[in-house]
Amino acid sequence: MLSALSGGVDSAVATALLVEAGYDVIAISMLLAGSAEGHAGSCCSIDDFQDARRVAEQLGIPYYVLNLKDAFQTRVIDVFTREYQHGRTPNPCLLCNRDLKFDVLWQRARELDAEFVATGHYAQIAWDDETQQAQLLRGVDPYKDQSYFLFTLSQPQLMRTLFPVGHLTKEQVREKARALDLRVAEKPESQDICFVPDGNYARFLEQRLDPEQVTPGEVVDQAGQVLGRHEGIHRFTVGQRRGLGLGGLSEPRYVTQIDAPSGRVTVGTQDQLNMRGLRAKEISWISGEQPPAEVQVAVKIRYRHTPIAATVVTRSNATADVWFQDKHPAVTPGQAVVFYDDNQVLGGGWIEGPL
Repeated sequence: MLSALSGGVDSAVATALLVEAGYDVIAISMLLAGSAEGHAGSCCSIDDFQDARRVAEQLGIPYYVLNLKDAFQTRVIDVFTREYQHGRTPNPCLLCNRDLKFDVLWQRARELDAEFVATGHYAQIAWDDETQQAQLLRGVDPYKDQSYFLFTLSQPQLMRTLFPVGHLTKEQVREKARALDLRVAEKPESQDICFVPDGNYARFLEQRLDPEQVTPGEVVDQAGQVLGRHEGIHRFTVGQRRGLGLGGLSEPRYVTQIDAPSGRVTVGTQDQLNMRGLRAKEISWISGEQPPAEVQVAVKIRYRHTPIAATVVTRSNATADVWFQDKHPAVTPGQAVVFYDDNQVLGGGWIEGPL
């Protein structure tokens, strides 16, 4: 059993539960960008590795650090940068889960002859006797559920993956850590984006983009009237209200569209932000089978988004149109749309744009 041990309380308790259950556990931490840049308090910091090593020692299991800095750079940070250059808003946590935790990490598990990979995700896996397939379910804790980030998992991956804390709430996880006297029992949550510790995405991108890669342009209203200018589309995301550099308007404006080739950023009212649906690409279904042409689901279009009723109309080339039951704001290209049937994750895809 290979257990991903990040140095936080969730992965520590997940690993401890595996040891208690009698698994032969090997703990592995992934060396990513945060640790390389030494941001204390961020995910994958040096402090995290020290905590992870001490937890492994306390549990009496072997511990290794897997250097994934190059893979993280090319498959997460470089993609993150390119997406903003093209007027999209990526979610690097989705990329990290898909391309590192459940790809590169699984490769290492096979090399070590590990039968399973376990993580501290708040999600659950169930077996369906009728379909003879594994199902991905929400975590019990609605405030910590991370199933949104896992929609790309396949049947072979699910059948060899464990989420030991998915049936627990965050407080129950901390109680277990206290009972085991784990040093990370009271450790605070890490921030979502480990390589942007101060949350200033614009500055992070500007440090990595050449001047000719920055696209300035006009800020216009829905009629095309110029309201101002901006210094680069990487500073904007659909749905954004603050930092638009516009004054003297009678009501708040929101970014409704970003046109990368021209650098034009369109803004509108709250009502003009509302959309009836979206088009998604690279659709994947956890069952491995495409459902009928139309399927009724609940969708999340952001991690913290409350699911809404929608109809998924499948198209060719792994694309789909998603029509909301009611208009909904801030359809953001680059984010993921994830399909649910009650507590079960059916699949999802990457948002191309609104309909």
